[in-house]
Amino acid sequence: MPLDEGEHVFHLALVADWEQAKRDGDYRISTLGRSLAQEGFVHASRAQQVRGVHDAFYGGVTEPMVLLEIDPTLLASPVVLEAPDGADEAFPHIYGPVDIGAVVAAPSWEQHAGE
Repeated sequence: MPLDEGEHVFHLALVADWEQAKRDGDYRISTLGRSLAQEGFVHASRAQQVRGVHDAFYGGVTEPMVLLEIDPTLLASPVVLEAPDGADEAFPHIYGPVDIGAVVAAPSWEQHAGE
């Protein structure tokens, strides 16, 4: 099942990791505490999945976070929808680094969550 045309994907990131990515030119964190090299892809979410991902994996995080909004058409890396073992829905996985230019917005998580 492909993404809908024009659909963006989302990734929760620690502010420190996002700031480092902007200095490096691309983002290479897969998920909290795991790198792209360790996982093989960057975990992402569709818009309706973000809250559940936050609550399941980032609820205890006290460091500042941002929500990266990524335009898949601007990525050099492919995006594949895949259902993890035991999941009843598919999530976007980005098979390579996230190009900084593909991130079209990066509001603070607190700002986004308050909307």
